[in-house]
Amino acid sequence: MHGILKLSSKLILLLTLFAVASSGQKPSTSTQSPVSKPPPPPSDQSLLQTPPEAESDVLRVETDLVDTLFTAVDKDRRFVTDIAQDDIRISENGVEQEISSFERETDRPLTLVILVDTSKSQEVSLPREKKAASAFIKSVVNPEKDRAAIVSFTGEPKIEQPLTNQISKLLAAIEKLEVAFPPDNPGCEEYRVVQEDPRCWTSIWDSIWATASQVLGQTRAGNRRAIILITDGDDTSSTIKQQDAIEEAVKNNVVVYGIGIGEDYPFDKKAIKKVSESTGGRGFFPRDDGELVAAFSQIQQELRSQYVVAYTPKNRVRDGSYRQIKIDIANPALKKRKLTLLYRKGYYARKG
Repeated sequence: MHGILKLSSKLILLLTLFAVASSGQKPSTSTQSPVSKPPPPPSDQSLLQTPPEAESDVLRVETDLVDTLFTAVDKDRRFVTDIAQDDIRISENGVEQEISSFERETDRPLTLVILVDTSKSQEVSLPREKKAASAFIKSVVNPEKDRAAIVSFTGEPKIEQPLTNQISKLLAAIEKLEVAFPPDNPGCEEYRVVQEDPRCWTSIWDSIWATASQVLGQTRAGNRRAIILITDGDDTSSTIKQQDAIEEAVKNNVVVYGIGIGEDYPFDKKAIKKVSESTGGRGFFPRDDGELVAAFSQIQQELRSQYVVAYTPKNRVRDGSYRQIKIDIANPALKKRKLTLLYRKGYYARKG
C-alpha cells in the first residue's frame, strides 16, 4: 500500500519505483497512485509523482496580479449576484488597493478533488457519502472544461482517480471507495504505528497538504481549485499541522469545503470550520441524508455564484511574506442588507 512517505527507507523504495516507472517498466499491478509527502514544511525534497493525465495541464504564470474569488450571501444564506465593482473595497494589510478587474465568475474552469475519509469512523456514513458525492460530480463537472479527482485517506492519502474530465471514471472511483480493515486486526483494536498499517489511523492535515500541493497545485493557473473534504474532523496521525495544511491550500489558491459527518466517534466541528473558512470555503454538518444532499447542492451553487476581483499590490516587494486581504461592502444600501462575504483571508507574496 503506497502513501505519504518520510525520508527513510520508504523514500528509497519510492525513488526506486519512480525510476522504474520512468524507464517504462511496470513495478506493480496496482491501479492506484500514491501521493508522496515530504517531511513537515518547508521542504525542497518532495518527490512529486504527477499522474500522466495531469502533466499537460501544468502552467506557471509570472505575474504580480493578485486575484481572489468571493461569494456574497444575505442573512437568509441566499446568494447575492448583483454586486458591482464600486460596491466593494479591497485592502491588503490595511492599505486600500486599486481594483484592476472585477467580474461575476460563472464560467471559469473548475478543478476539484473529492477528498474522502475512509477510516473506521466513516464505516456507517460512507455509503450515503458516496451517493451524494456521485450526484455532485454528475451535476457540477462539465466535461468540456472541468476536471476532478477522487482521493481517499486513512493514515495516508491515496489517489483513487487522477484528475480527469471523464465522469464515468470519477463515478467508478467513488463507487469503489470502502473502509478496509487489516485482516488480522479487523476492529483496529491492536495498536500498530501508522507506518506499520495506516488503515487504523486518520491523517486529515497530511491529506489536505498533499492534495493542495501535489494534485491541485500543479494544475493550470487561473482555474478555480477546490477540495471537498468529507470527514469527522478527528485527526489521529498527521505529521503536518493543521495550520500548515491551511497555509499550503492558501499558497495554491485552493478553497476547502468541509462536510463534517460523524457517528459514534470523536467529532471536531471546530477543526472542519477552521480549515474551510480560512481558505475561503465553508463547513457543513448534515444530520441526515437530506441535509447531506443539500450541502453538496449549496457547494455547487457557491462554485457557480462567485465574483473574482483582482489588483496589483501597492507593496511590490517580493519577499514571500503573508499578506492579509480584506473585502468590505462600500455601498450603503448593500450594507443595510448585512451581507456576508466569503473569501480567502490572505495570500503569500511571490519570492525573488
